[in-house]
Amino acid sequence: MTAAKGQGGKGSAKKSKLITPRDEDYNRWYTDVVLQSELADYSPVKGCMVIRPDGYGLWEQMRDVLDRMFRETGHRNAYFPLFIPEGFLKKEAEHVEGFAPECAVVTHGGGKKLEEPLVVRPTSETIMYSMFAKWIMSYRDLPLKLNQWANIVRWEMRTRLFLRTTEFLWQEGHTAHETHEESETECLDMLEVYARFAEDYMAVPVIKGTKSEKEKFAGALVTYCVEAMMQDRRALQAGTSHDLGQNFARAFDVKFQDREGTMAHVWQTSWGVSTRLIGAMVMAHGDDAGLVLPPRLAPTQVVIVPIWRGDDQKALVAEKAETLGRVLTDAGVRTEVDLREQYKPGYKFSHWELKGVPLRLELGPRDLEAGQVFAARRDSGEKQPIADGDLAVRVPELLEEIQQGIFQSALAYREENTHLVDSYDELKQIMDSTCGFVHAHWCGSAACEEKVQSETKASIRCIPFEPLARDGEGEGACIVCGKSSPCRVIFDKAY
Repeated sequence: MTAAKGQGGKGSAKKSKLITPRDEDYNRWYTDVVLQSELADYSPVKGCMVIRPDGYGLWEQMRDVLDRMFRETGHRNAYFPLFIPEGFLKKEAEHVEGFAPECAVVTHGGGKKLEEPLVVRPTSETIMYSMFAKWIMSYRDLPLKLNQWANIVRWEMRTRLFLRTTEFLWQEGHTAHETHEESETECLDMLEVYARFAEDYMAVPVIKGTKSEKEKFAGALVTYCVEAMMQDRRALQAGTSHDLGQNFARAFDVKFQDREGTMAHVWQTSWGVSTRLIGAMVMAHGDDAGLVLPPRLAPTQVVIVPIWRGDDQKALVAEKAETLGRVLTDAGVRTEVDLREQYKPGYKFSHWELKGVPLRLELGPRDLEAGQVFAARRDSGEKQPIADGDLAVRVPELLEEIQQGIFQSALAYREENTHLVDSYDELKQIMDSTCGFVHAHWCGSAACEEKVQSETKASIRCIPFEPLARDGEGEGACIVCGKSSPCRVIFDKAY
């Protein structure tokens, strides 16, 4: 993989001895950060991971925000079985063809061979829609808008912590509607939720668009997506929303009596994101000292590190640190006071930098006398004094400055590595050297798409809703075959 020269932690030249530098080996850097920051570890089960408390705490923050956004848009949570009758997957031909290679199948239970094998949930369309057929009778039962928080199993051959594992956590939304217009609106509304979450909370800029026929979800009419750029200039899909049309409704006979008294099939959607978003935040913002977490999602937003020499100073400094910790907690800031006596301040600084805590407050005897603390930003390394009396106001302000600064840094990096090209040779040269988002014309043919992917390993990440500002209007010529192209698409290598 091309070495990365990332944008995270620009203001600090610090490096961790535990972490391989990004520009030396980006893959190794990523794994080192995940392991050393204690987000996750390898499981005894090949291809699976153990999400450690720090990693799960991050997932809980993400889950809570997304769950609130889902509820605000009228969705309710439910839970469906982990096991799906094998015959259910076979009811929708395109769906089973797309997922069959990844399915784990249970053939025995209770010491006996099962009458029908059970598939361990790779996604829940089929099991959910068998129930929708029981619950939906009339237009009065619509729309039905459900979400599920669950684990998923897909038998991956090549796995990486958070990015691609045999088992992972996710949410999957599933809805049923009276009309196609309503289901399309739902698809785009939920895509907007994902885009807002990525940008406003993860501080990761994304591009919204449509997947090509080759890249769409198995069984969907259309798949919409949000795509993000990582620090190695590769793309990561940060959320998808699928217009399922009536394909699954026909397969599972999900019908309703419409307003004219006629029986009709419902129109359906599904949409989801997973724990790979944790991997996205690591790769988008991390630096050679470890994680750089956006404050809005960081489980610990502020750590207070008291500094003392001797027992005579210890009691006073520790007491003041705990008092300031309560002040920040009461102000709604997720705060931790590091009172561990077995570690020196320098170790604690490196420890919390590795963990990506956005803001560190240092408090020593002189600060005690001056009625202040010293604040050190994780993103830039900048330090500044803050008066005790200003803490409840200034710290939230600083956290917001860090949040916006991380986003702007990631956005600038994406713009620096976005290319407008008009020839296939240009695309190949970029993919051979640095990667990045390549905006180029494509005629729409599967043959041209396949040629690019087989020769460069780059795929069409999306057909963007909005062209680049410097793109210009009108048609162009496909960079592969020269035929007419209605718009530019985004090519890149991807995770």
